[in-house]
Amino acid sequence: MFRTVAELVETAENENILISEVMIRQEMDMKEKTREEVFSEMERNLDVMEKAVEDSLKGVESVTGLTGGDAVKVQEYMKSNTPLSGNLMMDAVSKAMGTNEVNAAMGTICATPTAGSAGCVPGTLFAVKNQLNPSREQMVRYLFTSGAFGFVVANNSFISGAAGGCQAEVGSAGAMASAAIVEMAGGTPQQSAEAFAMTLKNMLGLVCDPVAGLVEVPCVKRNAGGSSLAIVSADMALAGVTSTIPCDEVIGAMYRIGKQMPSSLRETGEGGLADTPTGRLLKDKIFGMSV
Repeated sequence: MFRTVAELVETAENENILISEVMIRQEMDMKEKTREEVFSEMERNLDVMEKAVEDSLKGVESVTGLTGGDAVKVQEYMKSNTPLSGNLMMDAVSKAMGTNEVNAAMGTICATPTAGSAGCVPGTLFAVKNQLNPSREQMVRYLFTSGAFGFVVANNSFISGAAGGCQAEVGSAGAMASAAIVEMAGGTPQQSAEAFAMTLKNMLGLVCDPVAGLVEVPCVKRNAGGSSLAIVSADMALAGVTSTIPCDEVIGAMYRIGKQMPSSLRETGEGGLADTPTGRLLKDKIFGMSV
């Protein structure tokens, strides 16, 4: 069993297996289930993610009206324009936002690692799928790789905005996705770790400041940012760029930053964007109360 990224990478390298395989074996051991059972459970998660993406591209809207339709707007933009950041990037952005729009509209999603950050992993997966043409097994392994890194974060830092700010949610989710992209693209376990570190360290200090206390604004668009950074970091890692600060130390830094973050910036809806004039007006409109 691994507890750190260093241990995860070392196991994969020593046994000459993928990070996803390390996670599969650990799940088999911890849950006392067969490979087929563990794999089938994760494939069901993939099915949920795929349906959420598909539903979002048909157009959804939250009950409050704060979010919805942006995933469709991006897809329409891509049809009539050449995106400055490229089609793959904007496809990931669309599908990441779309997943969170489904969540805000009370649809079914997979928390990866939370509902508020549920767009990064599927958004990137279903975007890079169009370029890398993975098998169904490789897509499921993408989720196991993401989960392996999420497992380390959960055991050494935070994955909730209430505990550590949005760095712990979208930061972790984007980093998890970045590591998985690298493996799917044929990178090494160490390159996955480098991608994870580069994504997360660019998200350090990100606060959790939901307007009206709802998982909508700015959550949906932050998933777009996390997905974008995941793809950029994956490309850098595959190019041989490394993180000066080791992955586990970046995770440790996130933990310390989260501990220092005031409660007003940790999902309480009391600070940041939630405490702007517009944020307060929206809360009053939605709940009929003064801030």
